Amino acid sequence: MPELNQPKFERMLTVADVCEYLSVTNETVYTWIKKTDIPALRVGRKWLFDKAELDQWIKSGKGADK
Repeated sequence: MPELNQPKFERMLTVADVCEYLSVTNETVYTWIKKTDIPALRVGRKWLFDKAELDQWIKSGKGADK
């Protein structure tokens, strides 16, 4: 049976992962969630971030003014 051509699933980043990736604190990430349009998904009590969308958000400069 041939394989289905499905996009690769990239691992979602947690708040801790974002902190490490961007060298910022938890407080900064939660401030971005409250005050900007940072691409984040809330699952239960956890926030998750798609790395590609986060990279695009960073490149757009939308979080720089907050």
